[in-house]
Amino acid sequence: MERGTVISQLAYCINSYREAAMTNDPKFDHIDVSEKQKVLNECVETEAWLREKQQQQDSLPKHVTPVLLSADIRKKAEALDRVCRPIMTKPKPAKPASPEVPPSPPPQTSEQQPQGGSEDKEAAPGDSEVPPPPAEPMETDKSDAPPAAS
Repeated sequence: MERGTVISQLAYCINSYREAAMTNDPKFDHIDVSEKQKVLNECVETEAWLREKQQQQDSLPKHVTPVLLSADIRKKAEALDRVCRPIMTKPKPAKPASPEVPPSPPPQTSEQQPQGGSEDKEAAPGDSEVPPPPAEPMETDKSDAPPAAS
């Protein structure tokens, strides 16, 4: 019952990889021609396999065991993806990416607060004076009950 849907998905996958390998889009310029040819060959082989199996299946009566199973089509799609995806998603080698890491300062800040909180707890018994009181009970809970946290 799901064979039609799975066949459509495989056909879409074949066409997508074929178009990507044949396009003149600059985002694929860094991929070697031989690599693109490998993708095209895999697409042609997969398409030929699908066409042959569909013809065999179409010639069979409905009550006979199918020759084209959804699971086989999925396996073929996965095999195509395993070959083509690494090639077509290969990153461009020339441009170094500028690292955008704004989350680095907030972790440092949050690390400093627990450190300051533990120092304040050791130095002063007044927990209400410390701005981050939740950090102190969490540290106390961790040290008092390691089996519960694990």
